[in-house]
Amino acid sequence: MKRKQVDFLVIGSGIAGLNYALKAAAFGKVMVITKADEDESNTKYAQGGIAAVIDPGDSFEKHVQDTLTAGDGLCDEEVVRMVIREGPDRIRDIIQWGADFDRKPTGEFDLAKEGGHSESRILHYKDVTGLEIERKLLQQIHAHPNIELHTHYFAIDLITQHHLGVEVNKETTDVTCYGLYALNIKTGMVDTILAKTTLMASGGAGNVYLSTTNPRIATGDGIAMVYRAKGKVRGMEFIQFHPTALYHPGERPSFLISEAVRGFGGILKTKKGEEFMHKYDERLSLAPRDIVARAIDNEMKVYGDPFVYLDCRHCKETEFINHFPNIHNKCLSLGIDFRKDMIPVLPAAHYTCGGIVVDLHARSSIHNLYAAGECSSTGLHGANRLASNSLLEAAVYAHRAFLHATSHVTQIEINEAVPDWNAKGMVAPEEMVLITHNLNELQTVMSDYVGIVRTNLRLKRAYDRLAIIYSETEALYKKTVVSVPLMELRNLINVAYLIVKGAMAQKENRGLHYNLDLIPAKERK
Repeated sequence: MKRKQVDFLVIGSGIAGLNYALKAAAFGKVMVITKADEDESNTKYAQGGIAAVIDPGDSFEKHVQDTLTAGDGLCDEEVVRMVIREGPDRIRDIIQWGADFDRKPTGEFDLAKEGGHSESRILHYKDVTGLEIERKLLQQIHAHPNIELHTHYFAIDLITQHHLGVEVNKETTDVTCYGLYALNIKTGMVDTILAKTTLMASGGAGNVYLSTTNPRIATGDGIAMVYRAKGKVRGMEFIQFHPTALYHPGERPSFLISEAVRGFGGILKTKKGEEFMHKYDERLSLAPRDIVARAIDNEMKVYGDPFVYLDCRHCKETEFINHFPNIHNKCLSLGIDFRKDMIPVLPAAHYTCGGIVVDLHARSSIHNLYAAGECSSTGLHGANRLASNSLLEAAVYAHRAFLHATSHVTQIEINEAVPDWNAKGMVAPEEMVLITHNLNELQTVMSDYVGIVRTNLRLKRAYDRLAIIYSETEALYKKTVVSVPLMELRNLINVAYLIVKGAMAQKENRGLHYNLDLIPAKERK
C-alpha cells in the first residue's frame, strides 16, 4: 500500500487523457493511470477518423447544423459552435505531435464523408485513425520527464469528504475531489493517490450490452465513480448503436465496419439482396446512425434474420483496399471477399452520448474534478452523436480542461488528512461464478430490454432485475477483497441503472431513445 502525490492525476490513456497530460506536464507533476495496457482505449478502436472543417468549400456553419440535426434538438448550441470552431487548432496539435492523416497526391488532406455530414470533412489514417493518434501521443508521453504512466491500475473510487467522515449527498454543493483509491493489479494492493486536480478520461460503457464494438475495458468506470461520489450525470439513455458491426457470433468486441464504408458507397441490403433504406430516410445508407440502426433492427425483426448485408461489390477495388486495409483483411480472414461477397452486419453498442456533466471548461460538479472524452456529457452530442465528432470533442475539452486546471493548480493544496484504504475483515471471493453469472445476466437484460427499441414493460422488467443484481453485488462487495471483475460488475450495474432510469424518465422519442409506447399504435412500423 502506497501513498502518492501529484499535481495532475489523469484516469485513462485515450486521446483525452494523453492530450491533457502532455499539455499539463509543463506546469507540474502528472500521473496517468490506466487499467490495462497503455494503448488499450476506445480511441485505439476508432476507425473512421476525426471531423473538422478543413476544406475551403466547407464551413463551420455547415458542420454546426449537421451536428445540431443529428442531436435531434438536445444539443447545447453554444458548445457545438465552440467545439467546431476550436477543432481545427486541436487537430494541428495532434499533427505537431506526429500523427499522420491520409493525403491526396496534391498534398491536401483526403477528406472522407460519413453519415449525417453534408460535406467531406473526416480526416483519417487508413481505417485505423484512432490507433495512429494513440501511438503518436504515447510516444510523446514516454519522452516527457514530468509524466508518469502507470498501467494495470484500476480506479476504485474518487476520494471526497465522504472518506473523511463528512456526510455527502445529492444536495451537497461543495463535494471536493482529493484524489483516488486505485488497485495496483500487479501487487493486489490498494494505493492512495492524492492529487490537486483530477481528470476523468475513462471512456465509455459499451460492455453493459452483450454486443459492443468497445474493448472489454469499457465498463463505465468513471461515470459510475462520479455517480457514487454524488456528482452530476445526465443523458445516459442515449446509447449509440453503431449500425454496422461485423456479424461474427462469439467475437468480443464486435469488429467495426466503419461509417466511412457507407460514405465510400456501401449499400445496405436484406439477406434477400434487396435495398431497404429508402423506406426509412431520403439519405438512404448515409442517414445518421440512430435512423440506420433502427432501420436495420426493424428489418432483422420483420424477417427474423440475425443480420443484414453491406454491399460493396460495386466499389472500386484498389481504392477500397487502400482506404480500408484493416477491414478488408479482417473480412478475408473470415472468408468474406468484398469484391464478390456482401458483408454481414448488425448493430452493436458503440458510444455513450451521456455521462458526467461538465461546463465549457470541462469542470464537473465536483470541485477539482474535470472530465473529457466519452465519459463526459458536454452538450455537443445531444440525443445522438454525429459520426467522428467524438475524437474532436475529446481533443477540444482536454485542451479546455488543461487551460483551467493549470491556471488554478497553484491555489489548491493536497489534503494530507485522507486515510488509506481500509480492507480489514475482507475475504477472498468464495466463487467467481457469483460475479460472472450476474455480469452475463446484466448484459442480457440490457440487450433484451434496453436496446435500440424499448417499451415501458421492457424498461420496468429491466429495472426490477437490476435491483436484485445490484443488491447481490453490493453485499458481495462489502465483504470481499476488491478485484477487477467485481469492480467492473459494480460499475456496470451503476451505469445500467442510470440508462434505465433515464429511459423511463424520457417522455418523448429523441435521437437514440426510441420507445414504442411513445408512438401512437397506428403510426408504428
